[in-house]
Amino acid sequence: MGAFLSLAGINRGTSEYKELTLGETCKRQRTSSLFYGENSRLISSLPDEISIQILARLPRASYFTLRLVARNWKAAITSPELFNLRKELGLTEEWLYLLTKVEDDKLVWQALDPWSRKWQRLPPMPNVVSNDEHRKGLSGLWTWNLVGPYTNIANVMRRWLRWNDEPEPLPFSGCATGALGSCLYVLGGFSRDSAMRCVWKYDPVLNAWSEVPPMSTGRAYCRTSVLDNKLYVVGGVSQGQGGVAPLQSAEVFDPCSGAWSELPSMPFSKAELLPMPYFADMLKPIATGMTSYRGKLCVPQSLYSWPFFVDVGGETYDPLTDTWEEMPTGMGDGWPARQAGTKLSVVVDGELYSFDPSSSLNSGKIKVYDQKEDAWKVVIEKVPKCDFTDTESPYLLAAFHGKLHFIAKDANHDIAVMQADIRDDLSTLTSTSSSTLPHCLLEHPASATELGTVVWKVIATRNSGSAELVNCLVLNI
Repeated sequence: MGAFLSLAGINRGTSEYKELTLGETCKRQRTSSLFYGENSRLISSLPDEISIQILARLPRASYFTLRLVARNWKAAITSPELFNLRKELGLTEEWLYLLTKVEDDKLVWQALDPWSRKWQRLPPMPNVVSNDEHRKGLSGLWTWNLVGPYTNIANVMRRWLRWNDEPEPLPFSGCATGALGSCLYVLGGFSRDSAMRCVWKYDPVLNAWSEVPPMSTGRAYCRTSVLDNKLYVVGGVSQGQGGVAPLQSAEVFDPCSGAWSELPSMPFSKAELLPMPYFADMLKPIATGMTSYRGKLCVPQSLYSWPFFVDVGGETYDPLTDTWEEMPTGMGDGWPARQAGTKLSVVVDGELYSFDPSSSLNSGKIKVYDQKEDAWKVVIEKVPKCDFTDTESPYLLAAFHGKLHFIAKDANHDIAVMQADIRDDLSTLTSTSSSTLPHCLLEHPASATELGTVVWKVIATRNSGSAELVNCLVLNI
């Protein structure tokens, strides 16, 4: 019992302890009995409402072990009551979920607890398609070869134009991912030569995957973002009569109703301004990203025809008016592109950041969008990036605990999660903040910017072997 109480005061967030009223405690006692039964207490010497109070104050990482104690403990650990109490007490924890692709194109999710700096492996994703898509003639087995929103899609674009020498059909690939509420979502993709509509959800409370209503349109390589607690999906590709065709359609998922609703299609207005009809037929319009920014969805766009890649600005969607409009010129034209078909960006504390790999093989820049001047400005002059020409996604961006994070993989196959801390005084840089950097990242432990001194802190590392970075998401539970 002493061990439980000694952990009760651990502060895992910024919120302080909150007292519960007597009425709330009595209500919690009544609901507890519904979960665990009148004669089956969690801790034999304590009422269940006190036991729940203790469990709520334990680190979330311990729940993976505590659920093995007994059936009633598992019921308590996986109950909404416990996590609602954690939210009331201000004890929610923000974890980083990292998706990697390992040998045989298998996908592995890893969850990082920043407080203990430990990684937890998620259950494998489901490997069967839904019944309605199985009836369309798709494979009964779902071989996951998921490619995230930051993956180079040049090979797929070549297939669009049938310039690929390989005759075999497309494998199941090109799924999208999103974080909505307290759950992860995996959407669509290709299975053989058909685009899929299915959507799967991972619930960290239950530590399990489940199927949710499918999208209205089968799509692969689509872009996702969350706005007003709804999951938006735009663009991507689908299987057409002449091969794989780009999509301009968009739709939104409401978790409260569990239903998808169609949105107006992206106009791709700049694609219609091409001087010659020949270019319009040859260049395929694609959405190269999507970010929720200042109440709107910002979708940078490009025209693509292997080996040509042309940025054409982008468009923004306003959910209040249910309309698309052309993106501000400076935002669209200056949006840094990481690879053909992808633009890496994230919103941190209301500011839109993007990574520009520049022409250097061992560094890059972080830019922020200035809405007043409609321009991208450099805020971090040098990012400790390494050269991985044989890796599709060697680095990612994340908004984690209110700060910008950069995720990279070094030559020793170590994945490092690094936090950018802008300071005014270089003396605040301690030896521990740089000594834990992976070998090739030690060359750039800090760099001066217009806003002061950037100190890179390594939050966590892990050896990934031959695994490739695919995507990262953040959940606060």
